[in-house]
Amino acid sequence: MLKFSLVMTAAWLGISVCQASATLAYTVQQTDAGTKFVMVEGTFEFSDDLTQLRDLLIREHPSFIGFDSPGGNVAKAIELGRMIRSFGLMTFQVRKAECASACSLAFLGGTARSAEPGSIGVHKSSFSDPQGMHVDDAVSAVQQTTAEIIGYMSEMGVDPGLLQLSLSYDSNDIRYLSGSEMRRFRVTTQDTPVRVAEKAPDARPAVSAPQPGQAVKALPSLNVPIARDGIVRHPKGVAPLKATESVDAKTVSQFGNGTKVDILDGRGDWYRVSSGGRVGYLHYTWVRVAQFEEGEGDGRYVQVKSFSSLNEATAFAHRSSVPLAVHLAANGWFAVTLKDVYAAQEAKDVAGALKAHGVIAKDSIVTLGNTYVRKVCCD
Repeated sequence: MLKFSLVMTAAWLGISVCQASATLAYTVQQTDAGTKFVMVEGTFEFSDDLTQLRDLLIREHPSFIGFDSPGGNVAKAIELGRMIRSFGLMTFQVRKAECASACSLAFLGGTARSAEPGSIGVHKSSFSDPQGMHVDDAVSAVQQTTAEIIGYMSEMGVDPGLLQLSLSYDSNDIRYLSGSEMRRFRVTTQDTPVRVAEKAPDARPAVSAPQPGQAVKALPSLNVPIARDGIVRHPKGVAPLKATESVDAKTVSQFGNGTKVDILDGRGDWYRVSSGGRVGYLHYTWVRVAQFEEGEGDGRYVQVKSFSSLNEATAFAHRSSVPLAVHLAANGWFAVTLKDVYAAQEAKDVAGALKAHGVIAKDSIVTLGNTYVRKVCCD
């Protein structure tokens, strides 16, 4: 019998598993103020027919959906979440009930979402196949479901960066989210269950002008420092040192990632560099400049757009349904990326899923961000 674990980007990938012992049940309840809501209880199973819930929603006209579930089948949880969204319902979660693993996906379907701190649980799941599924088939299934989860989260307005947090917790453990984490990843749109959910879901606090003596946030520096030295960072691990500033020029040497170089001159998109007695040209996207402020490391950005104007870039970022960041680039333009930085394969998976669901442009790219000078928006 084949058993294995796949370290993956999906937090709730419980597609594995043995048959659950419980099915979903739905009960109509009321708050102290007389507001009607539906509690969804039990384990999500692939065989669950949601027609009963649909009929109940049509008949009872509840305002909210709550949960008491340890999780279960991912596809069914997503199906239920989309049903909640189609009915325009809000979701809430209290700590005395449970909403963990796949249940958290169903919770995300709410048009407005409120939860007590510690009431929503996520983790990394294992994939166990008692029927002896081939490893390649299992990997393919994991990747497909991961893409579906990322797309669903973006569709619901949730930060896909939540996946990275969940990877820190094994399938036999659960990470219950704090209130600040729920807000950060857009798991919640409101703080307190039920009571505030009765307010209009799109209500926003008024923004007032700064008062005398109130600190005003400083504008980011748009100065691009002179590139003097750096290290090689190439997606293939090795960068070709060219005889002239052209990709078609003769390769005179190879510099592996991490090689320190002195930058003698900048010519368009090329740096004239020196290292270990060898002199030649490296494309500016292959060198991480020490004078730039963006973090080092091997993480990947997903760049979705670029603008010549900071105002245009920040306006685009603020309109987006997914969290974005804006970076000043070495050429003076502004690169707009997904807010989080990913491992190489994870970045490809995230970008592919968001492209497939129309969340980001088809020409979005995965990049090391070597040309990014500093982040100038948006926290």
